Amino acid sequence: MHMDKILLVEDEDDLRSALCTLLADAGYLVLPAANGMEALELLSKEPSLVILDIMLPDLSGLEVCRRIRQDCCCNVPVLFLTALDSFSDKKKGFLAGGDDYLTKPFDSGELLLRTASLLRRYCIYLSEPERSNENWLIAGDLRVSEQFNEVFRRDERIELPDIEYRMLKLFMKHRRKIFSIRNLYETIWNEPFDHSCSNTVMVHIRKLRLKIEDNPSDPRYIRTEWGRGYCFYM
Repeated sequence: MHMDKILLVEDEDDLRSALCTLLADAGYLVLPAANGMEALELLSKEPSLVILDIMLPDLSGLEVCRRIRQDCCCNVPVLFLTALDSFSDKKKGFLAGGDDYLTKPFDSGELLLRTASLLRRYCIYLSEPERSNENWLIAGDLRVSEQFNEVFRRDERIELPDIEYRMLKLFMKHRRKIFSIRNLYETIWNEPFDHSCSNTVMVHIRKLRLKIEDNPSDPRYIRTEWGRGYCFYM
């Protein structure tokens, strides 16, 4: 029987031991690490999930997550489990490449629910190429089909009109590229741009943010580059 492997990175010995017991009792194989460098070494064991503290004695959890995403080119989901509970701390975690964020003290049942949800999502991601030739664009908790108007956020399907679907797909295929309002209008609508079209683009950006962002007024994904346009940050 296959057991999901969870890389648990926690420097507090007692908490790490308690979490190992909790996760093992739930049927997971736990790879414990007491610091960031040890965690990066254990990535060779190919875990299905990383549970990661931020305040570690060597590398911070944020830096560990960045290296997982950048150096290792790894799509394994990362759940931050930390005492840092401000909105700015959570924002830093998501911008570093985290998929979820749970603050201490936490309920053990909630931790197990989030663990199961992230593992289920990762399983879908891994099995998708085996089920069909359909390609997916994935960023954070978003998954977008390149062939069909199918968009999922945290495993829940989002219904997008064709304009918004094509706009999101364009952003995700060209991450960190800044699109001017003119660029977006002429690419998505395939029509010549004039200044009266600006409001049309901004309305659709606002509608799209309402559907994919946790906080549309402080977006994680589609950001405004003032005076220049919009950019998909992840």
